[in-house]
Amino acid sequence: MTYVMSLFLLGLVLGLVAVAANPSPYFAALGLVVVAGLGCGVLVGHGGSFLSLVLFLIYLGGMLVVFAYSAALAAEPYPESLGSQPVAMSMVMYMLWVVLVAGLFWSGWYESSWFSVDELGEFSVFRGDVGGVALMYSLGGGLLAISAWVLLLTLFVVLELTRGLNRGALRAV
Repeated sequence: MTYVMSLFLLGLVLGLVAVAANPSPYFAALGLVVVAGLGCGVLVGHGGSFLSLVLFLIYLGGMLVVFAYSAALAAEPYPESLGSQPVAMSMVMYMLWVVLVAGLFWSGWYESSWFSVDELGEFSVFRGDVGGVALMYSLGGGLLAISAWVLLLTLFVVLELTRGLNRGALRAV
């Protein structure tokens, strides 16, 4: 399981570097889908299967529509791909920064926190993420409503930013 989690975390970092280094919305949206999937895989590995499912469905169901719409409006004839020289150089620089920052914090902090919630099963009555689900809908109901409102506001902001000078039926001919 440690090898699978290491592979998920490595893919997560590489996907985030690909998103940060790529100026084209096509490949950046693809990188975000990969990052969301690998991040949910990390959550499943640590015992949060329901939270992982909720995050993955909300992300792919809601925010990916906004990325697809903005990518359709920002149609480039020749988008920069991951293999082009400027993007590759940006990825190398970002990976260098990741390695330098990881070197600063490499003093063995990870050894005590590398276990899942299910490994503590003898101390609890139910699974690890069930208590989080109950708290999310009871005490976190207000935050859940605020999060839904922020996602709706983000949708309208992105649609307004990508609309451009077209005004629909009210434009001057």
